[in-house]
Amino acid sequence: MLNRIILIGRLVKEPELRYTPNGIPVATFRLAVDRPFTNTQTGQRETDFIDLVTWRKLAETCAQHLGKGRLVAVEGRLQIRSYETQDGQKRRAAEVVADNVQFLDRPKESGGQSGPAPAADGAGNDVKVSEDDIPF
Repeated sequence: MLNRIILIGRLVKEPELRYTPNGIPVATFRLAVDRPFTNTQTGQRETDFIDLVTWRKLAETCAQHLGKGRLVAVEGRLQIRSYETQDGQKRRAAEVVADNVQFLDRPKESGGQSGPAPAADGAGNDVKVSEDDIPF
């Protein structure tokens, strides 16, 4: 069986970094992903807003380097979880648990620094990308 998802989109807001009671970092954020077709009535592309979760070092890297509007590619798996609200209603939530997040654009200029966009591998390790490595 296979459960793999690859998404490219823009962050809707800053990642939210929290820690479990055991001290494990977890970051959540939402990605806006355009559908590959236009709405026949409006002529506009529709957008899906997809919840993402990252864990451990990857969570810390995403929280440190990503912000609203940043373009990223995400590889992971779909997870459906159930929970109960405080008033007793049962709910289900669908989210993508990301194994790999690639930063596809540069952060907006801050403090005059510029350079290659940081990236993270599946283990959450920073990967240095030079201008010579980019094929375009």
